[in-house]
Amino acid sequence: MTSIDRLHLLCVVGARPNFMKIAPIMRAFADSDAIDAVLVHTGQHYDAAMMASFFAQLGIPAPDVDLEVGSGSHAVQTADIMKRFEPVLAARACDAVLVVGDVNSTIACALVAAKEGVPVIHVEAGLRSFDRSMPEEINRILTDQLSDLLFTTERSAAVNLEREGISRERVRFVGNVMIDTLLRNRARCPRAVDVLSVVTGSARCFGAAGFGVVTLHRPANVDTADSLTRIVDVLCEVAADLPLVFAVHPRTRARLGEFGLLDTAARGLLLMPPLPYLELLALVGAARVVLTDSGGLQEETTALGVPCLTLRENTERPITVEEGTNTVVGTNPVLIRGGVRAVLAGGGKRGRVPELWDGRAAERIRDEVVIWAAGRRPLAVPSNQAQVIRGRS
Repeated sequence: MTSIDRLHLLCVVGARPNFMKIAPIMRAFADSDAIDAVLVHTGQHYDAAMMASFFAQLGIPAPDVDLEVGSGSHAVQTADIMKRFEPVLAARACDAVLVVGDVNSTIACALVAAKEGVPVIHVEAGLRSFDRSMPEEINRILTDQLSDLLFTTERSAAVNLEREGISRERVRFVGNVMIDTLLRNRARCPRAVDVLSVVTGSARCFGAAGFGVVTLHRPANVDTADSLTRIVDVLCEVAADLPLVFAVHPRTRARLGEFGLLDTAARGLLLMPPLPYLELLALVGAARVVLTDSGGLQEETTALGVPCLTLRENTERPITVEEGTNTVVGTNPVLIRGGVRAVLAGGGKRGRVPELWDGRAAERIRDEVVIWAAGRRPLAVPSNQAQVIRGRS
C-alpha cells in the first residue's frame, strides 16, 4: 500500500489527562497498514520533566510537532493553540484530525480543523456533567458538535449526543482507552510502599488501616479560600482515622500558599508533588479509598475496584456511580466523613467493571476509523483488516 492510499491523521494531545488516552491509540494506529498517524503535542501541559516521564512510561512516540503553547487563561491558551495549529494543518495534508478528551487543546484544534473543512474525530465523546460552569463541559459540548466521528466510553453518552441533535450514525461505542493504558501498565507499577519511601524520604508505616489518596485541582474546589479551607479541614479530620496521601497539583499548592493553608495541610496530610503515571497508579491501586475531583481517577478506581469519593456536586461519568466504585459527595463535610467511615467499616463500594472496559478500546477505534474512511473515499484496505470491514458493512 502506498502512502497515498493510507489514511493520514493528525492526532492531538495537550495535557496530562490525555496522555493516557493517546498512548494506546497511537500504538494501535502504528499496528495498522491503513493509517499514517502524526502526533501533535500542543504544549498545554508545560512541565517538560513531567511530560517526558509520561511519554517514556507510556511508550508514547516523540511528538512529530510540538506547538509549545504553555500556560495562560482559557481564552489566551485556546487562542494560542489555534494560531499555532492552523499552519501545521495547512502544511500537512491530512484526512482527519483526531482529538481526545475535553481540555483546551481538544476544542482549539477541533475548531481549526472544522473551519478548514477537515473532518474531526473525537475520542471520549458524549460525556456530560450538565454543569456549564465547568470549562471542560463547554469544551465537550462544542467539540462534539464539530465532530464527524464520535467515540464513546459508555452507552449513556449516545443518549446525550442524540439529545443535542447528533445523529447516532456518527457515534461508535468502543469502550475506554484510559483503561487500555491502566491494564497494560498495572503490572509495571512499583510497590506503593516504595513510592511512599522515595517521595517522603522514609518508609512511613500506615498500619492496618492502610491509607487514602487525595487529588484536587478543579477551580471550584481550590480557587476560593472558603471552599479550599472547608476541604482541607475535613481532610485533616479524616486523616486522624485514615492517613491521607495528597498528590498536590501545582495550581492547588499555589492556592494553599495564597490562602495560608499550606502549614495546616502539611500537619494533617502527607503532601507530595504530582506523580508520574505508574507511581500514582501504584498508590491508587493500594489505597483504601480515593478522594478526588478528577474525572480520570473516577474511571481508574472503578476499573481497580477501589472506592472513590468524588469531591464535586456532579460527574460527567455516571457509569462510575451506577456500576462502579464512585460516590459523589461534593464538599459536604458530613458526606465526606460518612463516606470514609463506610469504607473503614465495611470496605466501601466495589461495583463492577463497565462494558467494554477491557483493554481493547483503541483497537476498536482503529478498526472503526478504517471502516469510516472506507465509506468516505476509496481506500485500499490491507488484508488483515478486510475481514473486519466485510463483517460490519
